[in-house]
Amino acid sequence: MSTTEKTDAMKKNEAENTKKQVQAENKKEAAKEKAAAAVEDDEDDVDDDDIDTDLLFKHRESIDMTPENTWFSKSVGGLISAKIINAEGEEEFFERVIIRRSFPISAPDEFLSVREPDTKKNGRGHEIGMIRNIHIFDKDTVDLLNAELDIRYFTPEITHIYSCKEKFGYSYMEAETSAGRVAIVLNNPFYNIRSLEDGRVIINDMDGNCFVVPDPKKLDRHSLKFIEVYI
Repeated sequence: MSTTEKTDAMKKNEAENTKKQVQAENKKEAAKEKAAAAVEDDEDDVDDDDIDTDLLFKHRESIDMTPENTWFSKSVGGLISAKIINAEGEEEFFERVIIRRSFPISAPDEFLSVREPDTKKNGRGHEIGMIRNIHIFDKDTVDLLNAELDIRYFTPEITHIYSCKEKFGYSYMEAETSAGRVAIVLNNPFYNIRSLEDGRVIINDMDGNCFVVPDPKKLDRHSLKFIEVYI
């Protein structure tokens, strides 16, 4: 075979290969278009009546919780259960509810949010209702709710401050509290030591813990000197 014949044969093979590649690409594109058309047909077949709009926009209506429509009890596992008369006038029972304070420092007994627990399946629990003031309920209920709140909002009382030192921009305080002797680290005492209107002093450390001095005037002079500059 001459050189010319070899060249013609190579060109012929290249042309055939190119033709096959084009045909393969065309088949792929056709398959994609067919699949896309099928999806569009399925979407067009969906009737608006098949969409549960009530479920789509359904949201629990929070109620104003009072002794007349809400009853709390301790569950078998030591948690808090609740029975309510909801906004539709129907009775509902919740095996477990979560109690949260809206204003844990300034108004710990007011505007308590009662919620469903958060779950991985349903996400953040909805608010079931709001307690305007915990003391509208009987003593047993108040004690039950406060026991839960004391765990969630653990705030030891400071009874004595041994020392407070500044180092590298941080304040290191050694104090005696109702929960024992603790080390409190503050990154900004002027911001994290606050005096409230009722006279209490709140101290928030770097770990998110909260400590309280119920009445600074009742602290001994040695303890008071460490915080009086901030209050």
